[in-house]
Amino acid sequence: MSSDPAVAGPRVWLPFLIVVLIWGSTWIVIRDQLGGAGGVPPSWSVSYRFLVAGLGLAAVAAIRRERVALTRDFWMFAGALALLQFVLNFNFVYRAEGHITSGLVAVVFALLIVPNAVFARVFVGQRVTGRFVTGSAVAVAGVALLFVHEARVDPGGPGATLTGIALTGWAILSASLANVMQATQAAKRHAMIPTLAIAMLLGSALDAAFAFATVGPPVIDPRPAYLAGVLYLGLVGSSLAFTLYFRIIRAVGPAKAAYNGVMVPVVAMALSTVFEGYRWSTLAAAGAVLAMAGLVIALGARRVAR
Repeated sequence: MSSDPAVAGPRVWLPFLIVVLIWGSTWIVIRDQLGGAGGVPPSWSVSYRFLVAGLGLAAVAAIRRERVALTRDFWMFAGALALLQFVLNFNFVYRAEGHITSGLVAVVFALLIVPNAVFARVFVGQRVTGRFVTGSAVAVAGVALLFVHEARVDPGGPGATLTGIALTGWAILSASLANVMQATQAAKRHAMIPTLAIAMLLGSALDAAFAFATVGPPVIDPRPAYLAGVLYLGLVGSSLAFTLYFRIIRAVGPAKAAYNGVMVPVVAMALSTVFEGYRWSTLAAAGAVLAMAGLVIALGARRVAR
């Protein structure tokens, strides 16, 4: 495939930036949900999030009169997407934040670019140029500096840090497989919004079943902050963000789309500076600069023929 001028155009950059800003803010909201006085288990919070998200997208699909054929092929695709993206990925992420800071989870998750590029090559035959590899290496170096900084200030100690990183690693693998699914021909056979709505509702049901089996009946935190957080994570952090993100994947491929994960930690730390008094060190600032430089280099790379 030759280079696509639209890759550098607003139809890709604008949703890319919107997704970065949204997901850069969700880490703080997730942490509040985990640390609230209501004591809601992570699996129930995940279930509530995707119930709201699925209902929101179902309403949009109804207004737009978009439908899908409920064939065996569709249920297999939607079920796999639900399990990988909306069950495994988020249950691992929420549990990881119980062991390490949200900033460190965001930093580790930036490495999603690596499995996305590998899986895209293996499953859909998408190759990348040397410039993309160079940009990725620069970005990974930046992420490594951010990682070192966050690991130094993490109050949980090395044991908790390693557990949190391991959980985040499993989340990355699940999310990456779900990402690559969006670049397949199977994804293009189904209208995105109703497919996402059904996958999110399936994911919510699976999350609820897992939560009930492991921690018991539903628990809700009546605090306005928690309820507002569920709405924000569901409607903005999931319904809107995943719709935009999966469209980006279909436009530029899983590897380039995953660069939103490189920028998310920078946004998350910037928001933490404003709302949580986060203090930038020389190491963290250098990491942020390298991550952004890698983004510019890699997103300027041309994809080659499959």
